[in-house]
Order: sequence, then C-alpha cells, then structure tokens
Amino acid sequence: MQRTISSGWILFSLAISAFAIGSTEFISVGLLPLLTQSFDISLAQGGATVSLYAAGITVGTPILALVTNRWNRKRLLIAIMVTFLLGNLLAAAAPTFGILLAGRVLAALAHGIFMAISSLIAADVVVPEKRASAIAVMFTGLTLATVTGVPLGTFIGQTFGWRASFVFLILLGLIGLVTNLLVVPNDLPLPNPTSIKGIWRILKQPQLLLILIITALGYGATFPVYTYLTPILNQQMGWSTSAIVVILIFYGVAVAIGNTLGGRFANRHPLPAIMKMFAGLAIALLLVRLTVNLHFWGLLAVVIMGLFAFMNVPGLQLYIVQMAETYTPNEVSLASALNISAFNIGIMLGSGLGGQAVAQGQLVNTPWLGIGMLVLGIGVAVILQRMEQRQGQRDLAAKKVK
Repeated sequence: MQRTISSGWILFSLAISAFAIGSTEFISVGLLPLLTQSFDISLAQGGATVSLYAAGITVGTPILALVTNRWNRKRLLIAIMVTFLLGNLLAAAAPTFGILLAGRVLAALAHGIFMAISSLIAADVVVPEKRASAIAVMFTGLTLATVTGVPLGTFIGQTFGWRASFVFLILLGLIGLVTNLLVVPNDLPLPNPTSIKGIWRILKQPQLLLILIITALGYGATFPVYTYLTPILNQQMGWSTSAIVVILIFYGVAVAIGNTLGGRFANRHPLPAIMKMFAGLAIALLLVRLTVNLHFWGLLAVVIMGLFAFMNVPGLQLYIVQMAETYTPNEVSLASALNISAFNIGIMLGSGLGGQAVAQGQLVNTPWLGIGMLVLGIGVAVILQRMEQRQGQRDLAAKKVK
C-alpha cells in the first residue's frame, strides 16, 4: 500500500510540473495573432516561437541528460523549474521578438530534460505492466495544459495583452516548483553512468534509430496544422477569437482522452498500437482538409484530430525505454532523452513544413503535409516490426539449440 501511495504522489507531482511546462510549450499557438501584431512580423515568422522552442529541446535534452546524469533527481527537478521560470520571465519582459525567442529557448532547455527524467521516474515507481499508464499519468499534465492552460493563457493574452500570458506561466511554474520541493523524495534512484559515447551506441543500434525516426515522423505530423490552428479556425472556418478560446478547451479535452487511451492501448504491445494510432491520426487530418472551409464540420474534424494528436506519446516513450533496456541497458536515460529530442525534431519538421506552406498561401493544405509524415512513419514502423519478428525468431531458435 505504501508503494501505491508513494508512487501516486510522485506521479501527481510530476503531472503538476508537466502542466506548467506544457502550457508554455504551446501557448504561442493561441497567442500567434497577438505576437505578429505586437512585433510586426509575418504569420510564418511567428511560427518560430514553436519551431525554435522545439529546437531548444532537441539540442539541449541529450546534452543536459549527459551533464546531469548523476545529479540527485530532486535537486535536478528544482534546477529545471528555476530555469523554466527564468525563461518565461525573459519572454514576459522581451522588448524585441529576438529576446522573446531567447526566453522561449531557455524555457525549452528546462522542458526537454524534465520530460526525459520524469518519464523514467514515472516508469520506475510502478509495476512493469503499468509503465505506459504511469507515463501517461505524467503526460496528463501536458494534456491538461492543452485543455486548460493554453486556452486560459490565450484568454488572458486576449484580455490583458500577451505579456500577461507569460506572467500566468510564471505563476504555474512557481506552483510546480513548490510541489517538487514538498512531494518529490530525496532518494530517487540514479541512472547508470553514461558518456557522450552512449549517443553513438544508441544511434548505431538499428532498432533504436528506427524508433527515433518513427517518433519524429508520427508525433510531428500534427504540427503542420496545430501550429497554425488559430488562423485556420479564424480565417478558414470562420470562428471568432473569443470562440477559439472555448474551442481550444474542447480540443484539449480530446487530447486528454486520447492520451489516456493511448497509454492503456500501448501497455503490452506498444508498436502495433502506435501504428494504429498513426493511421487514426492520418484519417483525422484528412477530415480536417476536407472540411477546412466548413464552420461546424471543420470544428468537429479539429476535435477528432485532437483525440489522435498525442495518443501515440506514451507508447513511443515506453517503447524507446523497452528497446534501450534490451539493446543498450546502460544508456536507458540517454535513450529516453534522445526520444524527447525526436519528439521535438518532429515539431520542428512539422511546424517548419507548415510555415513554408503558409508562406506560399497554402494554409488550407497543411493537413497533407502531416498525412505524408504519417505514411512515412507507418512505413518505418513496418520495417521495425519485421526486424523485431526476425530477432524474436532467432532468439527462439537459439533457446531450442541450448
């Protein structure tokens, strides 16, 4: 019983911090029109608030994972939240768009290393058959951020100005910091020592490299559309800015439901479940394209997209941990960090492609870019599945010989 209570409180604490961090990651999606007006920049340039944030996570996560590998986990969580607060303070006070981007990148550094270590902590504090569900609970903080944090931050920005939205994020970060101080134990286990050579050991393992590619393609497929969701809802589907705040709440509810279901689906056989989730997301994106100029049907398609958008996250994160435990057991924490980077390579790729389409006046065709990424992701997943089947057959034959 003590184990259950302890693990529950740890997961709750991680989810609160993830809520603050998740609200920061996607706040600029709702604020994009305000930022473009305030700094006199184009819509495509404003998309850099998403893509550069992702770049900060991509580059910073594996480096920080190496540097902090042997740090006490609680002290590391505290340092992460302090860095997060500093990044949002810089963004809130930014006199220029460049300084705003610098604040976003600083917050992104905290985001990446938090997601890497919190995934491992969540998986370690429960029984093995509940690991994907535990990761999903931790990621619930991110999905709740999509449900309430991003819409509320958007509403605050529309009412009091975009800087107030970043003050809101600072308050959330302070709550996460206090929660970590009060709840997270001091004696969490440390991962095995690793070095920069561990990155090469992971990348030269074909199965691990393929799952990183699958993560980038499948997770990133939502972002050609999601990065520009506010202008799509406003300019193409005819929804008012006040209605968009409410729509973002419904979108977030769909994301939360999808995330929870995704964790349950992926508990035992992650890869087949991930492939089905990719197929569902592809269908949802197709519906968005077919209804992009329709008021209510377009809204329904957007909500369906939300259901599938992040459903694959718990399975992808669990699968990289399982694969690393099999092929590179001394580099599990680093593999987890690299997968966080892969998520954000996907964001950069998806939002970057979407930005190119928007710059060419092709906002309505952004769903096709996501569908293309998913087709590639499913293809790579099929290759990985066959490799794993052959490996399983070889292992079975070896046991019979013995």
